[in-house]
This record gives sequence, C-alpha cells and structure tokens, in this order.
Amino acid sequence: MTVVRLGIALPQYGPLASMDAVTGFAAAAEELGYESLWVGDRVLAPVSPSDFYPGGTPERPYPPEFVTFADPLILLTVAASVTNKVRLGTSTLTGTVYPAVVLARMLTSLDQVSGGRLDVGLGIGWLRDEYTATGTPWKGRGGQLEELLDVLRKFWTGDPVEHEGERWRIPASKVGLRPAQSPHPPVLLGGLSPVALDRVGRRADGWLPAGLPAPYLAKLWETVVAAAEKAGRDPGELRRVLRINPKPGTDLKDVAAQLEAAAETGIAEAFVDPHYLARDVTHALDLAAELRHLVPNG
Repeated sequence: MTVVRLGIALPQYGPLASMDAVTGFAAAAEELGYESLWVGDRVLAPVSPSDFYPGGTPERPYPPEFVTFADPLILLTVAASVTNKVRLGTSTLTGTVYPAVVLARMLTSLDQVSGGRLDVGLGIGWLRDEYTATGTPWKGRGGQLEELLDVLRKFWTGDPVEHEGERWRIPASKVGLRPAQSPHPPVLLGGLSPVALDRVGRRADGWLPAGLPAPYLAKLWETVVAAAEKAGRDPGELRRVLRINPKPGTDLKDVAAQLEAAAETGIAEAFVDPHYLARDVTHALDLAAELRHLVPNG
C-alpha cells in the first residue's frame, strides 16, 4: 500500500466536543503513530442560516453536530501541552472573521507554545451569518484573505510592523514576539474555485483539499501548479493535505482505499475526521487505532 503521513481530527464538535477528553485523545493519537492533529472552525449555528453547508437541504442546512463547536486554537494549545512530535493544524480557520493583528498574535503564541509544530490552514468559509455576527464584510472576502496573508507575514518577519490596507490599518509598531518556525509557520489555504487555487499557487505553502475523488483533485492541482510556475515559485515545494470526512456507517477499509488512491496521485499528507462515525470520544479513539492498523506509517 502507498503510504501517506496520516493525521486525525481532534474531538471538537458534536457528541465528541468534550474538553476533558482532548488531552487523552491527543496523547493517545501521538502514541498510535499519527503525525498530525487537526481542528476546524465554526463560529455559530444559525436557526435560519443564510447559506447551506455544501450538500445541505432546507430540512438539514448543516450537520447537526455543528451546534456544539469548541474553539480551534484553544484545543490545539491543549493538545500541544501533552504531545511532543505531532504537527498541529487548522483545516480550515475562517481567517477573515478575526482581527488580523489579533490572529497573528494568537498564531505566533501557539507556534511558540508547541515548539514550532503549527500549520496555519486558512479559508474564507461559506456562511454569511458568521460574517454578520463578527462584523466582517461578506463582499470582497477573497481580497480580505489576501490582505490577511500580508498582515501575517509582516507580523512574523517585520519589525516594526506597519500596514495600510482596505480592511485593516496597523500603525508602525514594535513586535518582539516571533514564531518558533523560521521564517514563519507554513500557511496552507483551502478552496476549490479557480481563484482560490490560483491563490494557493501564488501565495501559500500548500493546499487543503477536501475528500473528493482522487482524479478530480489531481485535475484541480494542475491549476495550483500553473499559478505557482507563473509566479516564479517551485510547485514541488507546495504541500497537499487531504481532509477526509467519512459519512456515518463508512467502513474504515474504504477510508484506507481512499487514502491510497490519493497517495497514488502524489498527495503525501492526509487526515481523517471521525466526528460522523464515532458515538463518543472513546469510540473515536478505537476507530483511530483501527485506521492506524490499516494504514502503515508514512
């Protein structure tokens, strides 16, 4: 079997959203040989949502598990305190709904706390209500993400830091806090649209695709490669971290087959989200052990 560097999502939402269980799960996952731990991001679950989750319906506009959703960066901080080697990633943080300089400080602090193990996965989300609730303009959110990338890099590498943009203005300020990773934590971007894929190629350290058929993902990757080459970057340096969300009742052998198919197209990293399969955290850990047995270490 072709191998990938395999990760797993931390218990964060729905029935698995148990803050008391995060430390035990994270430590056990590292002991099982998982190479990364991941979190997602949901700000709220509207009663009458402005938009449906992909594949949603009026009767089920988003997965009911989203009603209970723990803070992603707090969970990663907790996981960092009980692990030593695993990477810690967000897939994806809705970066545009956070004040840029505050998010920069939080991410930098987390990279320090973890000893340089943070992967910063960013996206623009799909729910307008989250933008409304956080006072964030929905229009032009792609441009806001571009500006956020500017602010993060300035915060991580400049001193003093100064920024004048359409969304944020930062007066010239001294910044003593620096990430543990040099020059900064890897920035991975989500998205499937041509514009999002072009942004990955131009600006990111990698791509966070969702669990779609491997041939389709390979076709989308061509857009990333072309954008990187046009920008004078080496596409071979860009990472791909595949997220797989098994549906209820999925056999883990099918998950293993999906991972192998992805690896055969060149995807070297992936993680599995057990939230729709597991009854509780104990069951999630049992599934993690079973999957780790099926998929050899990368």
